Amino acid sequence: MKNTLRGKVAVVTGGARGIGLATVEALAREGVRVAVGDVDVATLGPAAGRAGAAFHARLDVTDAAGFRSFVDDVEAALGPVDILVNNAGIMPTGPLADEPDDVTRRMLEINTLAVVTGTKRALQTMLPRRSGHVVNVASMAGMIYMAGVASYTGSKWAVVGFTESARYEYAGSGVEFTAVLPGVVNTELVSGTASSRLMRGVEPDEVAAAIVQAVHRPRARVFVPKTGALMASGMHLTPRPVADKLLDALGGHHKFLDGVDHRARSGYESRARGS
Repeated sequence: MKNTLRGKVAVVTGGARGIGLATVEALAREGVRVAVGDVDVATLGPAAGRAGAAFHARLDVTDAAGFRSFVDDVEAALGPVDILVNNAGIMPTGPLADEPDDVTRRMLEINTLAVVTGTKRALQTMLPRRSGHVVNVASMAGMIYMAGVASYTGSKWAVVGFTESARYEYAGSGVEFTAVLPGVVNTELVSGTASSRLMRGVEPDEVAAAIVQAVHRPRARVFVPKTGALMASGMHLTPRPVADKLLDALGGHHKFLDGVDHRARSGYESRARGS
C-alpha cells in the first residue's frame, strides 16, 4: 500500500490508552504528525511520548469551546488538520433503571455530542481545502443491542447514523467519513465483564490498523473483526423474536448484567462515571 499519509496532520481524541493510543502509534508509524488529546493528563504525557505523537494536551471533549480551542492550538502548531479520529468514549454498565441521570448525560456528551462538535470543527478546516477525513469510532453496539448497556448502545447508534448522514451530505466535497464498528476489544472498557460467544475479541492494534487502512482507502463503514458485518446484517434481517433468542444463547442478557465482576471493573467504572 503506497503511503499517502506522510506529513499529514491528525487529531486523535481519548488517545492516552486503548484504541486511541494504538491509533496514535499506528498513524505515527505512517509518518503522520499526530496530535493527541485526553482528559487524563497524568497518563497522556508519557503515553504520547512513547507513541511518537507530535503534540499533546489536555482535552475534555464535553467542553465544546475547549474542543474547538484544542484544534485551533493543534493547527497553530502543526498546520491544518487532515484527519480527525473521534475516539473518546465511555461505557458504564448496569441496569438502565439504576443508571443515574448524570451518568447518562455524561455518556451522551462524550460518546455522541463530542463527535458532533469535533466533526463540525474539522469541517471548518477541511471543506475550504476540499480535503480531509473524519473517522468516528462507534461500536458494534451501534447496530446491535444487548442488555445492561442501553444508554451506551443508544449513543453509538447515534454515532453511526450521524456519520452516515454527514457522509451523504458532503459527498463530492473532498471530505471522507468513516464509521468504525469494533466488536469486543480487549481494553479496560470491557474489564470485569463476562465472556460471550458473540464474536472473537480483538486487540486495540487491530482496530488501529483498520482505521489506518480506511484512511488510506476510504470506506463508509469498517467492522473489526470483519465478520461483524455479517452479524449486524443478520440481526437486522432476522425477525425480532428470533434475533432475541439468538442473543440470549450468545450471552446478550448476561455479559453486562449478572456476568459482571464488579470488583474487577470498579476502577474503570469510577473513572468512566466521573466519580
